[in-house]
Amino acid sequence: MKILYSILIFCMLSFLSFAQNEDKNYDRSIPVETEVVTNHTTTINDKKIPYKATVGTQPVWDENGKVAATLFYTYYSRTDVADQSNRPLLISFNGGPGSASVWMHIAYTGPMTLTIDDEGYPIQPYGVKTNPFSVLDVADIVFVNPVNTGYSRVVDKEVDAKKMFFGVNQDVKYLADWINTFVTRSNRWRSPKFLIGESYGTTRVSGLALELQNRQWMYLNGVVLVSPTDLGIKRDGIVKSANRLPYFAAAAWFHNALSPELQALDLDELLPKAEAFAMDELLPAMARGGFLPEDEMKSLAKKMSMYSGLSEKSILQNNLDVSTSFFWKDLLRERDGLTVGRLDSRYKGLDKTESGVRPDFNSELTSWLHSFTPAINYYFRNELNFETDVKYNMFGPVRPWDRSGDKTGENLRQAMAQNPYLNVMIQSGYYDGATSYFDAKYSMWQLDPSGKMKDRLRFEGYRSGHMMYLRREDLKKANNHLRDFILKSLPGENVPAKY
Repeated sequence: MKILYSILIFCMLSFLSFAQNEDKNYDRSIPVETEVVTNHTTTINDKKIPYKATVGTQPVWDENGKVAATLFYTYYSRTDVADQSNRPLLISFNGGPGSASVWMHIAYTGPMTLTIDDEGYPIQPYGVKTNPFSVLDVADIVFVNPVNTGYSRVVDKEVDAKKMFFGVNQDVKYLADWINTFVTRSNRWRSPKFLIGESYGTTRVSGLALELQNRQWMYLNGVVLVSPTDLGIKRDGIVKSANRLPYFAAAAWFHNALSPELQALDLDELLPKAEAFAMDELLPAMARGGFLPEDEMKSLAKKMSMYSGLSEKSILQNNLDVSTSFFWKDLLRERDGLTVGRLDSRYKGLDKTESGVRPDFNSELTSWLHSFTPAINYYFRNELNFETDVKYNMFGPVRPWDRSGDKTGENLRQAMAQNPYLNVMIQSGYYDGATSYFDAKYSMWQLDPSGKMKDRLRFEGYRSGHMMYLRREDLKKANNHLRDFILKSLPGENVPAKY
């Protein structure tokens, strides 16, 4: 009888446990709407700054008002500001497409930055530390993760994600709607607004500038392009080829691979010479193609060798048209057999063989993932108290990406023309071989063919790569440039927006 009673009790407890578990949702999913708020204090430029961090998700609705997806964001706002009407709001995006907002969040503008060495290389233990150069002193910041990046996810499985989210124009359209909702909920309509994007994020924010003005009636004070893409501005053929040379010169200079007379120059002295050679000599010569006389071909190869660190033989074998991937593989081939990085050519890689025309892997990206991934996962859970079993997508599935109809550079020009308050700043690293600083300059020159808005266009270069802020000296310099840009883009009292 005692045994039967024990069995009965065991069965009842098992049933109750099963019933309770049935009530729980064990699906690995992110809430459509949620927020976690924590309060902090930091020190920026020797001044104490109290701030609030709001980590949460906010819906994306389809045209019928049905929730299609949810976007994950982190919003930092100073808590000692009584009136936000004059307080700038900086809306931040990274690129990919398919990249989370992690990079600029915990390495550039946010109140915390990676635990890395002064040149940007990973060190253990992984984690974050106070960013003494953050622009949170002058602007509140929201870091936005597009669909399938970070913790952002499609919610409605019947949605055609490619049609709604995964393309140049689709991306801009739904993000503009999302920003409208965020600004409304946060009561920031009166605040001066700025967009900052890195890499593909520059395509995104350039398109958003016009989309926000024309569809949301939201006017901006500034757009910041960090390591910009081509923005739909054509630079194909020989222009694309010649534009590589100044980047080659910068990377070769860093690795002490230039001819002695050029290596002896400072980088600021070298680059104008490399740019002039690329535009005034190399470009017109390449226009003549295979009809360029042999002696001129050899003379150009000699000069290219001086400016690039590559051998004349390699240059001639490539008909003067040296690809970036070959440069990364060949620059140090004869010296130490190592490769140089794509996004930041200060980094070196080790291939299986020294032969070949391109590196086996991107040494810089491997290094960055080494330090960013553990840091962001630690930071959200342990310091911002946001817990979830959903994987944080450093890079999420967003392909194939529809790149048709990319007129984002023209969109940005049009937004500037319509809005006299709107200013643009470009920030580029000299050692970036993917979105080179000289391509960025070229895009800036072509952005406004009339030249009537060039006083509202600004370029800043740094002695680092794609993520120029990973080098501590450039972290300080880039944030100071950004701070200065934000403050100078605020109109004076009673200054109207008019020509």
